[in-house]
Amino acid sequence: MSCPIFEALYHGTRGPGKTNALLLDFVQHVNVGHGRAWRGVLFRQSYPALADVEAKSLEWIPRTFPQAKYNASTHTWTWPDGETLLFRYIDHPRDYWSYHGHEYPWIGWDELTNWPDAECYDVLKSCCRSSIRGVPRRYRATANPHGPGHHWVRHRFIDPTPNRRVIRDERGERVAIKGHWRENIRLLAADPDYATRLAAATADNPDQAAAWLDGSWDIVAGTFFGAAWHASTHVIPRFPIPPSWRMDRSFDWGSSRPFSVGWWAESDGSEAIILGQRRSFPRGTLFRVGEWYGCQPNKPNTGLGLTAQQIAQGIREREADQFAGRYIVPGPADSSIFDVQDGHCIADSFRNAGVTWERANKGPGSRANGWALIRERLTAAKKSPPETPGLYVFDHCRDFIRTLPMLPRSPKNPDDIDTNAEDHIADEVRYRVLAAPPPEVSSFSIW
Repeated sequence: MSCPIFEALYHGTRGPGKTNALLLDFVQHVNVGHGRAWRGVLFRQSYPALADVEAKSLEWIPRTFPQAKYNASTHTWTWPDGETLLFRYIDHPRDYWSYHGHEYPWIGWDELTNWPDAECYDVLKSCCRSSIRGVPRRYRATANPHGPGHHWVRHRFIDPTPNRRVIRDERGERVAIKGHWRENIRLLAADPDYATRLAAATADNPDQAAAWLDGSWDIVAGTFFGAAWHASTHVIPRFPIPPSWRMDRSFDWGSSRPFSVGWWAESDGSEAIILGQRRSFPRGTLFRVGEWYGCQPNKPNTGLGLTAQQIAQGIREREADQFAGRYIVPGPADSSIFDVQDGHCIADSFRNAGVTWERANKGPGSRANGWALIRERLTAAKKSPPETPGLYVFDHCRDFIRTLPMLPRSPKNPDDIDTNAEDHIADEVRYRVLAAPPPEVSSFSIW
């Protein structure tokens, strides 16, 4: 509440009182002379999701301001001097137009990781203003690790700098402040066994314990691939790819959203030398040995807007630089690039630029089958020694490591990924594992 930085995120464990702090951050500037100029709006994704916020506001606000009135039909608090706090929802960037031109010197976001990307959050900043001199401006949010927006919130607030250090870049200044259940004196006085019960509830799930008890952003608990993923097993250092191993690539198309190119090496059972040790893997084991994720820097889930010709040129340049002398077999690509419009398709543009693809399997049931195959391969790799084909990723494929393990389940279908999340690499991986077993192809020099 005392933080002077315009943009601040209050994140952390379960139980520190983040929503209460968000409400009180607004009301601390009530009744200090700003009057009608002090207006705020607090967002959730839907009105039903605001029920908890409303309940907490009805508990806290009347204690200090008994004359404040809450209108349940308009979801609005008003104070005698004219200050107002609105509870509203925003689910899509187009909802911004309901607020275009408004002035809200205080804007709050509760459970920020519920928004799958930063579009809503960013566009509403234009409304965080006041035409009255001396009125403070505050852009505030709360969040827990996990959720559809885990990636972009972590990327923006958690990764750039240690907690409580101000981040300064092209976006301006912002800061992340971590809350812990130990700081909630009121909670612990009323429920002294709170932490013990959290620990017991997560005893069989170390990742969930890390999220609930420590507020860790490195967790994969509850994610779609969480039970199958283990970074220390699946992420391996780069090693020389044996010449007899087959290499290919896969592709998911994107323009306004990111595209994804993945390069793969497939074991034929012959040994590889990894950190000076000889290791062998079951025939058919896949290694993600390179990637190009077409995402804007510092803007997760935002594409580069490149044409097919530009992407093809980038692919050829990367293959010449990283895999010189290796033959890269054309692998599966998003079948949408083969859709013909006005006698032309995106796949034609790729072919004319020197890059060809095979059509990915996107038939009935392929989506569920693809996710199951990825999970099976990740699980197989965890067995020592592996007995069936697994899936590994080289340690420089940072976008795979950042996105795929953290993908949340669909709230409507627990057997699918939440398509609002950053799932482009996952789709591209799914195309590759669904590809039919290829014929034996010997590697040879392209020269």
